[in-house]
Amino acid sequence: MFTMIFVNDLAGAPHNIVPDWMRHFKGGSGMTFVDLVFPGFLFIVGMSIPFALGARLRRQEPVWKTLRHVICRTVALLVIGILMVNDETPGTDMSGLSPNVWAVLMFLSAILAFCSISASGGQQRRWQLVSAIVRAVGLAGLIILAWIFRGQAGERIINLWPFAIHTSWYGILGLIAWAYLVGSVVFLLFGNNAAALLGCVALLLALYPADKTGAFRGFWLSRYVGIGEMLGAHPSITVAGVLLASVLIPAGRVALAGRVRFALLFMAGCAAAALLLNGLYGINKNQATPSWCLWACAITAALWLIFHLLADLGPVHPLARVLAVAGQNVLLAYLLSEMLPSAVSLFGLDDWYSSLGAVNLAGAVARSAGCAALILAVTAGLNRVGFRLKL
Repeated sequence: MFTMIFVNDLAGAPHNIVPDWMRHFKGGSGMTFVDLVFPGFLFIVGMSIPFALGARLRRQEPVWKTLRHVICRTVALLVIGILMVNDETPGTDMSGLSPNVWAVLMFLSAILAFCSISASGGQQRRWQLVSAIVRAVGLAGLIILAWIFRGQAGERIINLWPFAIHTSWYGILGLIAWAYLVGSVVFLLFGNNAAALLGCVALLLALYPADKTGAFRGFWLSRYVGIGEMLGAHPSITVAGVLLASVLIPAGRVALAGRVRFALLFMAGCAAAALLLNGLYGINKNQATPSWCLWACAITAALWLIFHLLADLGPVHPLARVLAVAGQNVLLAYLLSEMLPSAVSLFGLDDWYSSLGAVNLAGAVARSAGCAALILAVTAGLNRVGFRLKL
């Protein structure tokens, strides 16, 4: 989360200050550490699925209820993602609201629509009522803002007849939503069966070349979602995360030595496959090539293993506590970070904020690191007082 906020803010610094290796890779084939942030999210989503959905199944919740929960979360992420994408090209005719005001209200409404407010003590029922009221206000705000939105060419987000939703693309949250949906369905079908999960990773990656060679041309689903990328390549990273987490479910199922061996073999297999497939489409984040997906899986798995050994099993318990606090309200941190540019513009602080990162690289890095630290601190503070987002 810190890295995502950091690199997004650093992207606003002058190009002559920030070196290429601190930005998204530009070119035919290659990647920087910046190109690992998004697939890292996809991989972590996959690792969380066996814990989250597995707990529901162990409580003997019917599978259809679990699937309904997955679909509702997917739709919620898609809604926020679509609104954020349209925020990138706002017009001026929005019932008197300026683009910056619309954007700030949209993010605030999204936060309220999916918030959960609680407090310690014996007044949980009252706080549940407060949460319901606040969520209703936020949802109403999203509906109104979506209805009044006009793009630069006058396009609307929602057209009633013929019914259509203007997307252009689904945004980062939308891409995560599709990957989460596919990864969850795979888990509900195969559970922690490592062989089946590995087969699904391969099958999902195979959708990419199938799509590129026209296998889905004319298929109705391809009009709404990219089958090769959004339903194939991206979910393959998520299912790979499910596969790695399979050695942790249930707790202690695989001894530490076996866990490390599995992770190392996983990393080696992904790296070898990435090298073998590199010549086919190259390494490209924007095109979600198979080689990029596999390198992302290998590197993210290596990072997970390091943190697992240090924070979960080693003596670095303070590190584990810090990561736990910062990671409990990730969606809130993301929405706050995305709202920041519009809020800065709304209060006329553009020039001041830009000047902080316009002198040299050290200043730009300090500004972006301070921005990320501040947003995570605010998020952690809200989490401590009982305000968190829950889809």
